[in-house]
Amino acid sequence: MAGPRVRLVVTADDFGYCPRRDEGIVEAFLAGTVTSVSLLVNGAAAESAAELARRHSIPTGLHANLSEGRPVGPARQGASSLLSREGFFLGKMGFREAVAAGDVALPQVREELEAQLSRFRELLGRDPTHVDGHQHVHVLPGVCQVFAESLQAYGVRFTRLPLERGVSGCAWLEDPARAFACTVERDARAAMGPFSRHGLWWTDAFVGLSTCGRHMSAHRVLGALARALEGIPAGHALTAELMAHPGYPSVPPAGGCGEGPDAFSCSWERLHELRVLTAPTLRAQLAQDGVQLCTLDDLDSKRPREPLQ
Repeated sequence: MAGPRVRLVVTADDFGYCPRRDEGIVEAFLAGTVTSVSLLVNGAAAESAAELARRHSIPTGLHANLSEGRPVGPARQGASSLLSREGFFLGKMGFREAVAAGDVALPQVREELEAQLSRFRELLGRDPTHVDGHQHVHVLPGVCQVFAESLQAYGVRFTRLPLERGVSGCAWLEDPARAFACTVERDARAAMGPFSRHGLWWTDAFVGLSTCGRHMSAHRVLGALARALEGIPAGHALTAELMAHPGYPSVPPAGGCGEGPDAFSCSWERLHELRVLTAPTLRAQLAQDGVQLCTLDDLDSKRPREPLQ
């Protein structure tokens, strides 16, 4: 990848989902590829994951969750627009549909986000390095404003902007996955305004929508980075984030966020991602192309800016 100098943060999502996923995430961190993790504080293994983060000094952020499992905030006590009659979040698409219909009370979103931020502090004894959203809920219309306000109030400055250049043209993605990625991108563009107004930062480029699960390979990761950086002058310093979901697959009933592990976490694709991330090929090719793996704290510059188009 000739051209700009790139510093890449590799974030493993769903830390705390189950011990098997966490075991794989720690392996990828110790192998030197994963440089950051995002913790689900309502995950079944959140407490043991926090202990792993302390033991191995893993840079850890909050994976804000409004779509899977049980809440940690006041919604636990009774009826809430965030929950089904059974007391669980509405699901990946159910939450989106409720937000689009105007059925979600944003003050209840704020309460849950603040409860998760407080729970993170209880578990780790410090603030998160960053906050992103489980299933990208943090960029949804309306939710993104409350999200930005809550992070500003808690002094958190770094988030994720899931805007991957060229994902709509990735022919290997199945139609539903491509459609979801394009919807996430649309929401992320609209979220830039609220994020910037509340002083949030994000990397110059993001990849991970086109390389999730079975689609992850060293070749495709490098290709996604190349698309993101196309046209950037040589010598220009840029930052990027690779989102990943590695781990040993969950085995029911262990794991999840209160209602057992989902098919995504039980899939062999989690192990595939782990193998790609821990094999020497990816790290060697990144180094060959001048990409430096780093943590958020390593980044030279953290300021709001336009994403690469």
